[in-house]
Amino acid sequence: ERIVLMKFGIDGRAAKWYRGTGIGTYACELIKSLSMIDQKNDYLIFMPKDSKPGLSLNSNFNFADISIGEKGSFWDEVNIPNILNDKQMDIYHVPQNGVGLSNNMRCASVITLHDVIPCRMPETVSDRYLKIFSENIPEILKICSGIITVSNFSKMDIIKEFNYPEERIQVTPLAAESIFRPLDKTISKDFISKKYFMKNKFILYVGGLGPRKNISGLIEAFSMIKDKHQVSLVIAGTKGKSYEDYKNLAYNLNIEGKVIFPGFIPAADLPFLYNAAELFVYPSFYEGFGLPPVEAMACGVPVISSNAASIPEIMGDGGIMVNPKDTWELSRAMDNLLEDNSLYQTISLRGINRASKYNWKSTAEKTLEFYNKISSNIY
Repeated sequence: ERIVLMKFGIDGRAAKWYRGTGIGTYACELIKSLSMIDQKNDYLIFMPKDSKPGLSLNSNFNFADISIGEKGSFWDEVNIPNILNDKQMDIYHVPQNGVGLSNNMRCASVITLHDVIPCRMPETVSDRYLKIFSENIPEILKICSGIITVSNFSKMDIIKEFNYPEERIQVTPLAAESIFRPLDKTISKDFISKKYFMKNKFILYVGGLGPRKNISGLIEAFSMIKDKHQVSLVIAGTKGKSYEDYKNLAYNLNIEGKVIFPGFIPAADLPFLYNAAELFVYPSFYEGFGLPPVEAMACGVPVISSNAASIPEIMGDGGIMVNPKDTWELSRAMDNLLEDNSLYQTISLRGINRASKYNWKSTAEKTLEFYNKISSNIY
């Protein structure tokens, strides 16, 4: 008979509905990795039962079926707390920034607060999310027993913003999934050219298209080098409100034929997309972590990133960092990498090395350690 030490509940809704974003990937990979390292404790994953996102988990993982509303927005959907009354748990964990944590908890609770972007750059998040964050997070922080976050930068930000006790915050970095690795360049380019009709050499950006990501700066910097190098700029991600502005900017700079927006790329195609790229650029103004540059580094594509917020902490010496507000510096970095083959090789190898320092197993181990610390109140 197996001796169960503890019972942990995890709100798995983000793993189902928010796949393809940092928060969705995090929820999914965390659950998978906890299953790989922990056969002793029991886990209850709150998720609509017809929607387990390809998770093959150990027998100590069970699913609590929850109904799905039709709220339209992810944040509205998870803002409704799961019903926990009769589920005797030691700890309940809400990975999506604590949104949806019930205020009548009978057990300890942990939230993962990825960043405090709504406090720092409110104009860059959706009105719905801003409202839910501003109204609920201060209340949620009063009731939760501890916070997990994804970088030391975010940890300091949370302490500054909410005056939360440092000893109750645990940092667990994110990691690239194992599908992100160097692949044959010719095969990758072939796949991308057939499926997405992108035949030219290209510089790549992957991620959200909101104003915080500095896509305009990227398009301007690209316009400075496009004649010297026969490359396109591929900006991959769901086309949101700002998409028209970027199209117009490319048009006004006379490069509309060279800037390509393929939209959302499914996870299975992403490793080919990274590997087919000449280089990867991530000029974001603000990130709590920033997963795409780590995925790109894991594929061996040289990365140019901004030097803002948590990004230097995540990148280390794995890429080239520039001031995101300086488009000339960004264009020069792209030019240098495309010109200088030995620099190109050096940055590529450094990136692979840097990305290998992050893995989901260690993220899961640090999370489990924190569960144990919280449940025994040793902080």
